[in-house]
Amino acid sequence: MSPRPKKIRQCQGNFCGRAFKPTGTPFSKLDRIELFRDELEALRLCDRDGLTQEEAGKFMGVSRGTIQRIVATARKKLATALSEGKAIVFVDDEEPDLKTDLPQESE
Repeated sequence: MSPRPKKIRQCQGNFCGRAFKPTGTPFSKLDRIELFRDELEALRLCDRDGLTQEEAGKFMGVSRGTIQRIVATARKKLATALSEGKAIVFVDDEEPDLKTDLPQESE
């Protein structure tokens, strides 16, 4: 049995760059954690803008439970990246080229 198709999520926020990394370490030497557009959008709505999970779900066109799962996953990824010095790579499901267009050695 195949899984249910992923519901389209309405995301208005934009990435500010392709990745976020600790200073002083070349990007090529860092472990990477992928953060998807819907994860960043859910964090923006709930944590930055102060919306409830229910309000954020209506805004994004998904259920409160889906927002709860997205936010929990995104927070865990960010906490891991920040505490372990890993790079956060922004991934957009709609633009697969973003994943390959990453900073080079000198950055």
